[in-house]
Amino acid sequence: MAESHTIRLLLADVDGTLVTKQKVLTEQAQASVRELGEAGILFAVTSGRPPRGMKMLIEPLALKTPLAGFNGGAMVNPDLSVIETRKLDLDAAQATIETILGMGLDAWVYTAEQWIVRDPKAPHAEREAWTVQFEATVVPAFTDEHLSKAVKIVGVGDDLPLVAEAEAAVRKALGNHASAARSQPYYLDVTHPNANKGDVVNRLSEMLKIPREEIATIGDMPNDVLMFDRSGFSIAMGNASDEVKGQASAVTDGFEDEGFAKAVRRFILPRAPK
Repeated sequence: MAESHTIRLLLADVDGTLVTKQKVLTEQAQASVRELGEAGILFAVTSGRPPRGMKMLIEPLALKTPLAGFNGGAMVNPDLSVIETRKLDLDAAQATIETILGMGLDAWVYTAEQWIVRDPKAPHAEREAWTVQFEATVVPAFTDEHLSKAVKIVGVGDDLPLVAEAEAAVRKALGNHASAARSQPYYLDVTHPNANKGDVVNRLSEMLKIPREEIATIGDMPNDVLMFDRSGFSIAMGNASDEVKGQASAVTDGFEDEGFAKAVRRFILPRAPK
């Protein structure tokens, strides 16, 4: 898509982009979002996190736009009231679990209300609880009742090449029945086929009546490339892979060096509506 000279909305990823490695929303990040508002540019967030896991951003950033949790699987208002949810169909959820577990990865299931795990001490589970600020529901196994309510399934593992292989395997197994993309090198997010960050751009364009050409996006992971492709201007974080950087209109500094705030001031504010 051609780069826009006017930006009316900036859509940001959260982890690896808006917040630091320690999940801190810095003073500079908050100040830059205020500057967007003063310039007449709306600001929105999207994440693989559940909507509840973004609650801590709403007040500091004075968010007024819909929040897109689960990579777009759940759209909520700033008071967390639900606008819409998109669940995986049961067959797709079952196939996802079979593929992920069959490859030796752990799996989590997110419904609109719960985060469901088999082992709360498994890799990254404790950090996820710290990140989203609520505890998981522990079950001995995932049942069809759980999977019939799944908004997102996550494959988790520290063998990063294996996580990448699982992404390809899930895409092959499910085709157009699901969207599969890594939100972190160790997380594979599987959602409804229309629950991805590219579709978030489409939905916000419709809901806010802003042409996609006037939407900018910023992120760091392969699942963010989906929104890069749908927006008029895109920014990759300095901590992104070369593959992700190559898909963006511009590159900023890393998330540990105020890359988000620098991007707002260097690339977005100069494109504010006149």
